[in-house]
Amino acid sequence: MTTYGRAHARIARPSRDLRIAERFWADGLGLVVLYRHDWDGTPEEHSLLMVGWPDADWHLELVHAADAPVHPTPTPEDLLVLYLDDQVPEDLVARLERHGGQRVRAHNPYWDRWGITIQDPDGYRLVLSTRGWSNSP
Repeated sequence: MTTYGRAHARIARPSRDLRIAERFWADGLGLVVLYRHDWDGTPEEHSLLMVGWPDADWHLELVHAADAPVHPTPTPEDLLVLYLDDQVPEDLVARLERHGGQRVRAHNPYWDRWGITIQDPDGYRLVLSTRGWSNSP
């Protein structure tokens, strides 16, 4: 089997309100809006917002179907962890809070020891970790 270590990854999940989500992920965290599709009333269509960093091998896709919304049901272990390999800037945490985030204690104390957990407006958790990470041995 061929492995695809550099394959692009899409993390997709529902959102209650894409405008509010964009404030958090783009204006708060600093991700770039890579693509946006606003629902035009076509059956079986939905609105979506893709955000990420242009040089990253992943992006976050947030979706909302106005005619059949899926309500987010995150658990305390639904985490998006960003390994900063440095201290978490307090101004970044403050900006995330100003843009709809809420600093919370992690369900797993490991993340409180090694970072800061912010809950996004849909209830999902973003961990800004002070640690670094590599999949290489």
